[in-house]
Amino acid sequence: MLTTEENERYTRVGKGTPCGELMRRYWHPIAASGQLPEHGTKPVTILGERLVLYRDRSGKLGLVEERCPHRRGGMVFGIPEETGIRCAYHGWLFDGTGRCLEQPYEQIVDPESTFKDRVQIGAYPVEELGGLIFAYVGPEPAPLLPRWDFLVDPEIVRDIGLAIIPCNWLQCIENGVDGTHVPYLHGRFSDYVLERLGRPDLRRHIGGSDATTGWEPHKFGILKTRIPHGSPKSVGNPLLFPYIDRQVDDSMQIRVPMDDMHTFFVWYYTFGVEGQAELGIQAELPQDPRRVPVYEVPVPDLDEAGNIPWELLDNNSGQDLVMWHSQGEIADRTKEHLGRGDAGVILYRKLLKEQIQIVEEGGEPINTFRDPEANRSIDTSVDNYKGFFGHLSGKKVNRTLGARKYSVIYREAAKRIEGEEALSGPIY
Repeated sequence: MLTTEENERYTRVGKGTPCGELMRRYWHPIAASGQLPEHGTKPVTILGERLVLYRDRSGKLGLVEERCPHRRGGMVFGIPEETGIRCAYHGWLFDGTGRCLEQPYEQIVDPESTFKDRVQIGAYPVEELGGLIFAYVGPEPAPLLPRWDFLVDPEIVRDIGLAIIPCNWLQCIENGVDGTHVPYLHGRFSDYVLERLGRPDLRRHIGGSDATTGWEPHKFGILKTRIPHGSPKSVGNPLLFPYIDRQVDDSMQIRVPMDDMHTFFVWYYTFGVEGQAELGIQAELPQDPRRVPVYEVPVPDLDEAGNIPWELLDNNSGQDLVMWHSQGEIADRTKEHLGRGDAGVILYRKLLKEQIQIVEEGGEPINTFRDPEANRSIDTSVDNYKGFFGHLSGKKVNRTLGARKYSVIYREAAKRIEGEEALSGPIY
């Protein structure tokens, strides 16, 4: 268990907090490119800051504070111009660096006015990569946006699932290093869910051997190893610090702290040549980042009468999400009792503690990159073990894992291979 002080230290992400200062050394995904394919605005929250993301008419992205520095009008209603964004209230125009370019009335009454040169809106750098939009809200000079292999491979087809989880980021990422939950939450509980849905004949049967068997430090974070059910060999997959969980099926689960009590969750599915052929994908390559399919993943919760939405719990994402936020907005780790199966959780907390201390001592934490040559494509693969659970099981598309139930690509494949009715019933 942790002390109250330790729990606060590891979970709070606002400015000036130990974990918040660590997180401000990284680039964070704040949206999918497909959510803002053309000029427009979108409100976002990252590390407790409420901001407005925009794309101007030239296609360039910007990220500014949520209110105009003039009369505090909401910038989410701003008008994207050819360069920058204009406040809808009085027309002040700002570029992506926050510099004020125009103040229409001031310049009419005084063409020589230099007032605009003395006004700035808060702004942060943003970059687009692999169908995601990233922001950096930390101290300058900013590190390079990591070009992880799955973000830059031109032969990969992608789709992206999104959700906002009403709980702290740490209980979401700790699930990624909690191996013993797999055979129970995603096995026995799955069977119980199917029973409640009136389909006890549909059983999942994940064996105990699917639990993670080992944890060790890795150059990018933590290496997890497991023996898949029915397989004679172990496979490994890394957790890329601070919160990217690379799955053995070459998908990514990314858990981004929006504020202390909300997490922006990204399911990032990738399909290499083999996976594309298996699911019958015919996509134009390289994939236009603004055309990467984006879908919302529902977050299960009790309704007002206390009823459980069983129909949302027949898949891994639903099962995981409900466990995370059922721990509370911020889990009280002073009351937990860790056992031998929690070795991964303990190792992650140790790594988090070490990285917070490095930042406090003026150093740079793990996975901050500054050498462009070393950042062309960062190899995160371990075993190159394609299709750990397999996309197909006989003539059935496996949609139980992660958020595959809602994935645009997996749904299309299921409809094509199994028929339209495959999308209406429970998955298993």
